[in-house]
Formats: sequence, structure tokens, C-alpha cells
Amino acid sequence: MTARLRRAETRRITLVVAGGLVLVAALSAVALSLGAAALTPAEVWSALTGTGSRIATYVVWDVRMPRATAAVVVAAALGLAGAVFQVVLRNPLASPDVLGVTASAGAVGVFAVLTLTVSGLTLTGFVVIGGVASAALIGALAWRRGIHAMRLVLVGVGVSALASAVTGYLLTVSDLRDVSVAFTWLVGNLGGAAWPVVGSTGIVGLLGVLALAAQRRGLRALELDDATATALGFRVERVRIGVLATAVVLAAVAVSAAGPIGFVALVAPQLARRIGGVGPLSLWAAAAVGAALVSAADLLGQYAVPGVDLPVGVVTGIVGAPYLVWLLARGTRTRPGGLT
Repeated sequence: MTARLRRAETRRITLVVAGGLVLVAALSAVALSLGAAALTPAEVWSALTGTGSRIATYVVWDVRMPRATAAVVVAAALGLAGAVFQVVLRNPLASPDVLGVTASAGAVGVFAVLTLTVSGLTLTGFVVIGGVASAALIGALAWRRGIHAMRLVLVGVGVSALASAVTGYLLTVSDLRDVSVAFTWLVGNLGGAAWPVVGSTGIVGLLGVLALAAQRRGLRALELDDATATALGFRVERVRIGVLATAVVLAAVAVSAAGPIGFVALVAPQLARRIGGVGPLSLWAAAAVGAALVSAADLLGQYAVPGVDLPVGVVTGIVGAPYLVWLLARGTRTRPGGLT
């Protein structure tokens, strides 16, 4: 009976992953077709296969493909990171957004842009280092004979507020022209995506996926309670720190590529679980759902309001903020102490 239920659950999650990938492919095809220089599906296909006109090839490969690819890579990294946080800490609020990782990485990115005037791969390095350092600080402040989810959330909220204050100060005292560049990145924007940054993000994301695959047995054990994981021979805190560190790197490199796109890491894993359930492939379902969400949000931001190009972070914020409020209200009603 148990084996049959597991097979059924695995099939559901596999369908979610497959459906997410099909939806991403469809949305990407639309993204490559729409724009000031509209292209037909046949022209897009010709450009992709190298048989199209020079103009169509340039528009597809140099203008639109980096943005469409960045949407998929960045969102998959955020969805995967959010799923790891929520599974390991057993808390639906445990995402890089809420825990202050993305806000801190964003603050470091703003500092690097405004003070050091860096960009491209150098900015990626600064943001990743900032995200990892902030996660280490949050973990150290929350450590009390181990990592406890609610304490981590509370400390993360405080660090996030501090990072937001630092960001606000930097934006206030800097030159207005530099601030406009930093602010565009800070709200989460895919408009400036370029192949070098997309490539570096994809490479780090792939390494993160391989690291999580190598830690899959420990990650599966952490889905159980700590006592059971310990009984199975796992050093719980060491495994937890290793898996969370991988998720932090994934979130930080996503922020470096497109800015802190809000709520994707929070919403994507939960939607994946609600649709497909929990199982060995649930992390990959979260990545696929995240990629579909951001691809759709970027299209809405570009074309929903004629003449207005909204950053993708604005669109995800419009959707994600009410969801967070609903999640908090539901948790308060259903659990005496709120979400734990």
C-alpha cells in the first residue's frame, strides 16, 4: 500500500515537473516572438536553427534570448533554494526572502554598484560573497545548540530590516544617475540580462544542483524529524548546514543576475507541493514552477500595460505579498503559536 502511494505521488510530481517545463518552453517561445520587432513562430524557429535572416537572428539570440534564459535560470535557482529552506527548516516561511539572505545580498550589490562602480561578473562575485556572509551571520546569531526554524526566521527578519536600512542610506547619499541604475537592479529586473552573466549564473546553478544531488540522502533524512535522522546515522546539524549553504549560494547567484526578485523562493515550492505533493522530486518541481512563474511575470511586466515595462520583481511582489499575508493569517488561525 505504501509503495503504491509513493509511486502515485512520484507520478504526480513528475507531471508537475513536465508540465512546468512545457509551460516554460511555451512562454519562452512567446517571449522570443513579441516586441517592437515582432516575429512569427516560423521566423523564431529559423533564427534558432541558424537559417533565418540576419536581423531575426540578432533579435532572437542577442536581444531576447538572454532575457528569456535568465528568467528560467534565475527562477529555477530561487525555487530550488526556497524548497531547500522550507524542507530543511520545516517552516513555510523559511525562504531566502524572509530570512534576509536576498535583502543582504541586494545591499552588498547596491554598495558594489554605487561605491565601487562594478558590474557584470565582478558584481556577481560581490553579491554571492555578501549573500553567503549574511547567511553565516544569521546562522551564528540564531544558533542555540543547533538551528531552530522560528529563531532563524526572527533573526532573518531583523537582518533583512538592517540590510534594507543600509540600502536606503546608500541610495540617499549617492549620485542620482547611479541611483537610477542601482534601483532598477534592486527591484528585480531582467531587462539588462547579458550572456556572460547568464552563463556564470547557469554554471553556478548547475554546480548547486549537483551539490544537492550529492547530498540527497541527507536531505531526505532531514525531511523526517531530527531524532530519526540521527538514528539513521546522519550528523544532523552538519548535513543541515551543508544543504542550507548550497541553497544560499543558489539564491545569492540568482540575486546577482537579476536583483532580488521577491517572493519566488517563497511561493514556488508551496505551489509545487500543493499541486504535486511531497516526494523525491519535489525540489525539481519547485524549480520548474519557479521558472514558469517568473517567465509569465516577465511577460506580464513587459506587455500587460501598453507602453510600460514593469520590472519582473514588481509583478512577483504584487502576487507574492498577498500570498504571504494569507499564509501568515492562515498559520495564526490554525496554530496557537502561529507558524512554527
